[in-house]
Amino acid sequence: MSETAERVSGENLMDNYVFQRCMFAYHVAKEYLSGAVLEIGTGSGLGVEWMASHCEQLTTIDKFDCGIDFSKYPNVNFKQMTIPPLDAFEDNQFDFVVSFQVIEHIENDGLFLKEIVRVLKPGGKALITTPNISQSLTRNPWHVREYTPEGLYHLMIGQGFCKVETKGTYGSKLVNEYIEENKKQIRKITRFDLFNLQYKLPRFMLKIPYDLLNRMNRKKLAKANSELTKRIGINDFKLLSCDDKCLDLFFIGTK
Repeated sequence: MSETAERVSGENLMDNYVFQRCMFAYHVAKEYLSGAVLEIGTGSGLGVEWMASHCEQLTTIDKFDCGIDFSKYPNVNFKQMTIPPLDAFEDNQFDFVVSFQVIEHIENDGLFLKEIVRVLKPGGKALITTPNISQSLTRNPWHVREYTPEGLYHLMIGQGFCKVETKGTYGSKLVNEYIEENKKQIRKITRFDLFNLQYKLPRFMLKIPYDLLNRMNRKKLAKANSELTKRIGINDFKLLSCDDKCLDLFFIGTK
């Protein structure tokens, strides 16, 4: 997964839309964070520098070695581990837990959330983002599942959060224009899926074809719409109350 289209950086123009959408979540998070913070899903390290400057201690974990030089951040600790459970951590250890675009990859999402509640201090908060299934253009085989706002809310309440704020990420006119162009490109690809195999075949069979087609589509879109792709920035996203039209669910759970 460390080499798939699931992970992006700001270095490639073709990834700019996804990169800015991911960075927007960290832009929002820094307004909340303080004290001891646990990030679940370091990824390519997009948010490490942002979060490190807004908390006393940041612990960031990932299944893969992300290759970041953490010596530059004296208050950051990286652990390579597979979760859940979060057995490296004690009960009531963190003021905040940040988990962006991770829960959709977790087989046991109930245990995942239950463990987040366990390691949070009383009154601590979890900031969780995940794609809104109603806005997904195709099946993503890297995702075990995707969520509706109602589904994620009830799951979080059921696993021990006493309060869940349901917010969502929305795009500007520029973002919506990019999405429409993306839809056109994707329709050209999916029209050949006459038997709807993307929803019938096992996930493992679709991961490599999905990644190849995804990268090909991003490159083609960036080439044909370079100015549109380049112009999208963090300020083209906003956080509002959640409904079915948001791009990502941005939920804040309180222990």
